[in-house]
Amino acid sequence: MSPENKALTTRVASESPYQIDQKQTLKASSALLKHINSESERKAAASSTKNLLQASSDASDQNDNLDIEPIWLCLTTKKHIVDKHRLKPGKISLQHSLNQSPTTTVCLISCDPQHQVKDIIAHPSFPTALSSRISKVIGISKLKARYQSFESRRQLLNEHDVFLADDRVITMLPKVLGKVFYQSQKKPVPVRLEPYKETNAAGKRVAPKAADEKTKTIAPPLQVAREIEKTIDCALVHLSPSNSTSVRVGYSSFTAQQIAENVEAVVAGLVQKFVPQGWRNIRAVNIKGPNTMALPIWWADELWVDKADVLEKEEEKAKRLTSAAGHGGRKRKERALNMVADDDGRAENGEGPTNGERKKKRRVEDTDLSTEMRERREKLREQKRLDKADI
Repeated sequence: MSPENKALTTRVASESPYQIDQKQTLKASSALLKHINSESERKAAASSTKNLLQASSDASDQNDNLDIEPIWLCLTTKKHIVDKHRLKPGKISLQHSLNQSPTTTVCLISCDPQHQVKDIIAHPSFPTALSSRISKVIGISKLKARYQSFESRRQLLNEHDVFLADDRVITMLPKVLGKVFYQSQKKPVPVRLEPYKETNAAGKRVAPKAADEKTKTIAPPLQVAREIEKTIDCALVHLSPSNSTSVRVGYSSFTAQQIAENVEAVVAGLVQKFVPQGWRNIRAVNIKGPNTMALPIWWADELWVDKADVLEKEEEKAKRLTSAAGHGGRKRKERALNMVADDDGRAENGEGPTNGERKKKRRVEDTDLSTEMRERREKLREQKRLDKADI
């Protein structure tokens, strides 16, 4: 018996007519994790070389991290999301952070002067667990001066796991860091280090003024820590002019429930913030590993956004053109008959046709001749068919 085909599109009574099925998401996550784990076990058993890291008990955790594979959410749209490549990644909050390891190192790129940010991180009210993960703070001016060569930038890229940058200098970094960073998965992520705007008596927000006009104001320690933690825990969305977008939603060390919850959060964030026309522009939602097939979570019933995008079928188009040509032929015949009648009237009055009228009459005669030849060919073909049928 053939397997039953179940629709992956569900309609719910909410603000949006579409929504992913939680059971289908959990089912796909479980199947993907099972396949990744079985493949890693098979490769480990088939490997003939001994892993030296397994001989040391101190390096057991490090060896486990080497086997962890990322899980990607693949969103396919009907139309392009953006018209050009965006160097500034978007952020979507997750229920389960992708950077939970306490050994994850963070490099913070700040505005000038950098000592203000260093003083905030060293403040007693700043969380110690977070300050221990921030291994480097560098200002934009020192970044330009120290990291001008390709080798120095690549070394900086390899020294840290996550790069954060003040959103006031994020637009300056592509020229400073170059393709070494922006062709990798460690693009600097914008973080807000500016204090929240205060409201005046009229209820309007007013930015606090610094003592020096050239000095950028920095938020209090607790606010800076809150913004950095929120940014580290987010999923990054890198947009490009294509109809496919991939977002990392977890690792093979996560449970199926954790991956399913992250998938739901990322899909909701993409639909609300990044995808124009929302669910109407989404074609499919899949999850996959680095070396696996994509497992479906949601498929669209319609492959177009508007009915105007649907092209006319070839048969209907040919029929419409034929009918239009037929109407045009009858009109030409009517005009030809009228011209013949006018010529007869002029002949009775002793007047001859003009040059333009002679050309029109010649074209009409050629058209009539071609029509007669076409009818004659059709008769001959029909006669051949009848002769073959008799044989």
